[in-house]
Order: sequence, then C-alpha cells, then structure tokens
Amino acid sequence: MEWLDGILAVGLGFFIRIGIPVIITVLLVRGLRRLDDRWQAEAQDDAPQVENIGCWEMKECPAELRATCKAYSNPDIPCWQVFRDGQGGLKEGCLGCEIFRGSPVPASISISH
Repeated sequence: MEWLDGILAVGLGFFIRIGIPVIITVLLVRGLRRLDDRWQAEAQDDAPQVENIGCWEMKECPAELRATCKAYSNPDIPCWQVFRDGQGGLKEGCLGCEIFRGSPVPASISISH
C-alpha cells in the first residue's frame, strides 16, 4: 500500500509543478486570443470605408486598355497602390491624379505644415 501512496504523491507533485502552470497558460492564451479577436473586430468597424473609384472610369479607358490594366483587374485595391514601383514609391502620374489627391489620409499619418 505504501507504493500506492508513493505513486499518488509523485502524481500529485507532477500535477502541481507542471499541470497547473500548463492549464493557467492555456487559459491565458485563450483569453488573449479572444481579446485580440475583439480588438481586431473593433478596428475593422472603426476603419473608414473608402469607396474605390476606379481610375479607368474617371479616365474613361476603352475596354481594350481595361483588359490589360492591373488596376482594373484589382478593383478592391486603390489604383495607386497597384502601380507602386519595386521600392514602394508612387508613380509620378499618381501624385497629381484626382483620385489619389481626393483619397482620405490614414489616421496614423499626421501632416504638419
């Protein structure tokens, strides 16, 4: 019977030293994931919804040009984002475009004059 008490003592010690911290960690991870999901949903709700006016409509591009246009094939992305160069810079033509100039500035960017 002493061997059973020894096994129970070792098992209880193992549970206290390893089991309880693992359970607490799992619960914390689940709680933090739920909190992150809630914050992500709130951020999406607060994000301004910008209507993407296609440059092909504004410039009245013919159907032949639209067929090969990267902006037309990606209507969910603003055209100036589609046409960025390899280093992330904007094309010269985008800087003066009415669509680009009329788009809202992201809240995280502050403009000081």
